[in-house]
Amino acid sequence: MRALGLDVGRKTIGVAMSDALAIAAHPLEVIARAGLAADLARIDQLIRENDVGHIVIGLPLEMSGKAGLRAKRVRVFGSALREAISEEVEIHEWDERFSTVAVERVLIDADLSRQRRKQVIDKQAAAFILQGWLEYRAGQARGNATNIGECE
Repeated sequence: MRALGLDVGRKTIGVAMSDALAIAAHPLEVIARAGLAADLARIDQLIRENDVGHIVIGLPLEMSGKAGLRAKRVRVFGSALREAISEEVEIHEWDERFSTVAVERVLIDADLSRQRRKQVIDKQAAAFILQGWLEYRAGQARGNATNIGECE
């Protein structure tokens, strides 16, 4: 069963997908926000087409670890998503405080132009978020994971 990673922003939603073994995250697409119903319909379509069992939503906490306005908006989106999809799909929140900065650094080091970075950063950030959760989950299975990113 695959996992879907989401980096939810005001204008776009970055999407990443795990491989079938849930080992590696891969950037998938960027959804241009077109209203809540359309956004949720596209995500539901991805879930159905790809046998998704888990969704990992990046939660943009403040540096203090508290949920600010952006995190509250993402949680509202997550609640709407929970209502719109099958109960069999688990939704997880993952601390994404440093994801965009880390991805931006990698893309700059790869010498991507500013325009190209803008096109791919959201789905790359979603992959970064999802990969963190996949590694955490694998560590849990081995009994040596620390809860560094899972949000309650």
